[in-house]
Amino acid sequence: MSKPLIIGITGGSGSGKTTFIRRLKERFAPGQLCVISQDDYYRPREEQSQDEKGVHNFDLPQSIDDTAFAADVQRLIDGRTVSRQEYTFNNAAAQPKTLTFSPAPIILVEGIFIFHFPAIRRLFDVRVFLHAKENLKVIRRIKRDQIERNYPLEDVLYRYEHHVLPTFERYIKPYMDEADIIVNNNLQFDRGLEVLTGYLQHYLQVGREKFDHDDA
Repeated sequence: MSKPLIIGITGGSGSGKTTFIRRLKERFAPGQLCVISQDDYYRPREEQSQDEKGVHNFDLPQSIDDTAFAADVQRLIDGRTVSRQEYTFNNAAAQPKTLTFSPAPIILVEGIFIFHFPAIRRLFDVRVFLHAKENLKVIRRIKRDQIERNYPLEDVLYRYEHHVLPTFERYIKPYMDEADIIVNNNLQFDRGLEVLTGYLQHYLQVGREKFDHDDA
């Protein structure tokens, strides 16, 4: 089995990564594209840092078990299947599932810290950065955290101001200049989606050998 193409997709919280990746995945047949997310590698709540008010801060690099994450991405690259329990973000109403990630010609790795972790960053063939204005990101974050994660509005706003925004400025935004593709998602991301889709479809047609030759 030849080495798969590894795509890293990052961006600030609320930039639209989840929707972008879902729509990208819909454009490929089963078995062509594997998506693995940093979100399933959060450390347990009792291991998370707390700020000066005692609020757990999940928006720090150390909140992620990056060693396990990098190891599982490498397993996929090596052609091995990965199983992982879904992380439900402390939502008592959500029943965690066992997730299975199978090797594929294209492996898409997503998460806010994937460019920050050297062991993961060096695996990428292509780096994609989704970007959006802060006011749009906070609105999206409110909708997501209230509906999907059952967080109160006051808690969402506090975390955005004191955790999310500082983290974006320090650990995420600096890597925008290193991205191969920047997708602006203020109104819509359709053109960026078309560009990446075309690139990946071309890769599937010509194969890894041709891409490696072009990069040499």
